[in-house]
Amino acid sequence: MLTNLSAFFSFSFFTSLTVHDMHLLGSLPYALNQAGLPFGLLLLIVVGVITDYSIILLIKGGNLSGTNSYQALVQSTFGFPGFLILSGLQFLYPFIAMISYNITTGDTLTKVFQRIPGVGPDHILAERHFVILMSTIVFTLPLSLYRNVEKLGKVSFLSMVLTLTIVIIVIIRAATLGPQINPTENAWAFAKWNAIQAVGVMSFAFICHHNSFLIYGSLQQPTLANWSRVTHISVGSALIISTVFAVAGYSTFTGYTQGDVFENYCRNDNLATFGRFCFGLSIITTFPLECFVTREVLSNVFCNRNLSKAEHVAITMLIITLCTSISLAYDCLGIVLELNGALSAIPLIFIIPSACFLKLSSGRWFQRENLIPSILIILGLFVMITGLTMTGVFPQQCSHGVEMFYCADANVSTASINFKMNTTHLRYSLILVFYLISSSVQNIP
Repeated sequence: MLTNLSAFFSFSFFTSLTVHDMHLLGSLPYALNQAGLPFGLLLLIVVGVITDYSIILLIKGGNLSGTNSYQALVQSTFGFPGFLILSGLQFLYPFIAMISYNITTGDTLTKVFQRIPGVGPDHILAERHFVILMSTIVFTLPLSLYRNVEKLGKVSFLSMVLTLTIVIIVIIRAATLGPQINPTENAWAFAKWNAIQAVGVMSFAFICHHNSFLIYGSLQQPTLANWSRVTHISVGSALIISTVFAVAGYSTFTGYTQGDVFENYCRNDNLATFGRFCFGLSIITTFPLECFVTREVLSNVFCNRNLSKAEHVAITMLIITLCTSISLAYDCLGIVLELNGALSAIPLIFIIPSACFLKLSSGRWFQRENLIPSILIILGLFVMITGLTMTGVFPQQCSHGVEMFYCADANVSTASINFKMNTTHLRYSLILVFYLISSSVQNIP
């Protein structure tokens, strides 16, 4: 049993990484909107099980090949071409994730600032470009300049606590706001035609393979049995949190659910505003984890050595400048999630771990323990090709920053909703959370 403190923090950190894409947790109600509630839940469970299986399969492949990183595993099995393909995917996934982080930060915190007295829609704090730039300069860039990911452990744990807070807020609003919004037509249909695109979004939300070897090596006893136990608990916890959040969010807004569920809440909803604040802070604190991965990929491909201090700063600045520039120019989150899910998450979860294991194991592809990896490769190729095609042919409409029609309805005003928070309570809550995040950053050794 993993009873020591080091193992507990490894579990906590890995769980946070498993659901660390907080803006992707916010996109899961949108995935249910695409797939249909019953079928979407089934797909969510299937993606969770496949994620759990492929994470363990990845470490099995590492043990068979004697390697201790995802890139080394692929290079040992498929040579330099395989290494380049994986490096491209490993760079693409966190890079697009960082773009998504910035888009969500701009969408979320602008609405938070508009609840401050004197800050209206025309105020600079309500301008998404300004908010993205300031959050980058003040928070994400300084945190991303850390060379050691372990120093971000406390911040990541705080992000997990904020995740649970947000889930509770969404559940409360499902009970208080949901009954006042009429469901859309076919809101409870078993399945919808664009369910394949939902698989990409779900996979994007669950992927954590690029960090698996790092966490495996941090265990005090890095055995396959211990790793399997940590993985089952971590992915299982993530699946439960994701399911509760997705169902609560979708059941509140049904067919009106957007790529970021917090875009659905009314601007004068103080409890939702507090949730947006926690949401934005969680995104800001997990941004550096993705930057760490992209920087490591570039370092391994182009330098193949430890970066000097100047190189470290230069590459970090380049990565953040590029992703910030793109996020300033583009603001449609749903399409970004679908493309990244199909382009990078599906290959990294379904295809590559299975292909490496099959190449290293003995026997035919369709015999005994090789059967499931073979099925995953075929399934992954189908979902990847179909998802990309459907995203290109049937792009989702983006309604960024639009106040939903039901917010003007007096029956859905925050004055009629229980559990409301007045402006004073909200202000003190924001100060408290800001203090906690600032203390966590300052206490990093």
